[in-house]
Amino acid sequence: MSELRFPPLMSGEACDGSAFDTACQRAVLGCDAGLICYRMDGTVLEAALVFAPEVPLEKALAMLPLCGIGFQNALGALAPPEVAVHLEWGGGLRINGASCGGFRVMASGTDPKAVPDWLVVGFTLPLLPEDDRPGDTPDKTSLFAEGCADVEAPLLLEAWARHTLNWITRWDTEGVRPLHAEWRGLSHGMGEAAERDGKHGTFLGVDEDFGMLLRDDDTTHLIPLTTLLEAS
Repeated sequence: MSELRFPPLMSGEACDGSAFDTACQRAVLGCDAGLICYRMDGTVLEAALVFAPEVPLEKALAMLPLCGIGFQNALGALAPPEVAVHLEWGGGLRINGASCGGFRVMASGTDPKAVPDWLVVGFTLPLLPEDDRPGDTPDKTSLFAEGCADVEAPLLLEAWARHTLNWITRWDTEGVRPLHAEWRGLSHGMGEAAERDGKHGTFLGVDEDFGMLLRDDDTTHLIPLTTLLEAS
């Protein structure tokens, strides 16, 4: 495999183990923002991007949906036009309606009002079915099973980096509004019944900081993105 090419301000590091765990370890040690740790073994693509936020955590967590948008834009540019890619609020990826991997996030702290030292957003994408009988799990799929066998993992990773950087630049210069508009058009399950953090209701949308708005019979609950943080 030829050396991957990442846009300015980004760099890559191939790893044998979990790309997400490696990125978090590098972040703890003080690596530069823009590092992308990645793993490609023919059956799965993993990648994780290190951020050095300059805003409180509740604002910085917009990088989770932002990275999802970058992925949708990247795959949309490489996949056949009939392939539909949508984003779950909790980070999951949907390809042609079925679950296909997803995103996760970790930060140096959990205080919504504090600026974290680092933030890592990563994704796992199955390229091939996880078992020999994919028909047994119709709600789960893989990239190649959805007509994307010609999408090369290295090219998809490079495209994700480019599109994600483009959205970071837009978020930095234009604010959160363009990000909201793009995400609403890609979201999965909006207007449908949902359950999150023990609360059930209708998924109405998100607030300014991408917190989930969940409406039950009596009230509208706000479930912040900080509930998606993994323990560091």
